[in-house]
Amino acid sequence: MRTPHSALRSARPVRLLAGTLLAASLALAGCSSAGDRGGDSAKSAAGAEARQPGAADQGAGARPTRRAPRLAPSAIIRTASLTVEVKDTAKALTQARTTAESAGGYVGEESTSRDSDGHERTRVVLRVPTARYDEVLAGLQGTGRLLERTAKAVDVTDQVVDVDSRIKSQRASVNRIRTLMDRATRLGDVVTLEGELSSREADLESLLAQQASLKDRTSLATITLSLSEKPVHKAAQDDTPGFVDALSGGWHVFVTMLLWIALALGAALPFVALAALLTLLWLRVVRPRRSRGGEASPATTAPGPLPQARPVPDSAREGDRD
Repeated sequence: MRTPHSALRSARPVRLLAGTLLAASLALAGCSSAGDRGGDSAKSAAGAEARQPGAADQGAGARPTRRAPRLAPSAIIRTASLTVEVKDTAKALTQARTTAESAGGYVGEESTSRDSDGHERTRVVLRVPTARYDEVLAGLQGTGRLLERTAKAVDVTDQVVDVDSRIKSQRASVNRIRTLMDRATRLGDVVTLEGELSSREADLESLLAQQASLKDRTSLATITLSLSEKPVHKAAQDDTPGFVDALSGGWHVFVTMLLWIALALGAALPFVALAALLTLLWLRVVRPRRSRGGEASPATTAPGPLPQARPVPDSAREGDRD
């Protein structure tokens, strides 16, 4: 039979082993929690570093800055019309040509006319680069006294983008048709594909022409310049008419009256000629025939006895004698 002292001795190693195991488990748990806390702290530090630039930006300025989105370059058709009064049309026209050519443009159209008073008028169409449109316009206004100015700007950016997109799609379509033609083996398929290819190439050429026209009108502005000579101001004269003025006015009235008479005679001449022709026809043809017909008509009955005179009574004869 074991004594209490021997039982106590046998229980001590068991307790010691249990305490050692408990201490080891606690140590492992502490290391794992420390590692987790270290990882969390590293993650939080990384997050803080990632948030630092934003926080710094917000602290640096009270107003948040926004970057404007990039837009496609605008395509604008610019046209203008100027009417300028000058002293010398030829000199002003030379100056306008020089201004346009110096800006990299050219003269597209030119016409010159002269009115009844001898004043010369010139109309010229200038094509200048859009970038120097305002500069050229200001230079042309300085050639004389500006009478009238109109300017117009039309934004065709959407149309340009649409045409470019359609050209890209049409080229891809043409390439697909050509690929199918290379793979076609039957004659009927080749003929059908050739017709389709011709149609799509025609559409592509039309789109390319539209693109070229838009490019020309947007890259070069059109300025229509009208130059007119400055009218000569006559000296003020007395408005009271004199003998020469009256004679000139009378002669003008006389000439005008003769002109109207000549016009009236010219209008009545066809009717007079017709009346004269009818009168001549009556005198030469109709009237002689009627007179001849009246003379040649024979008597239808024999003439009767002539009436005899009655005898005069004797008393009347004796009275005559007395």
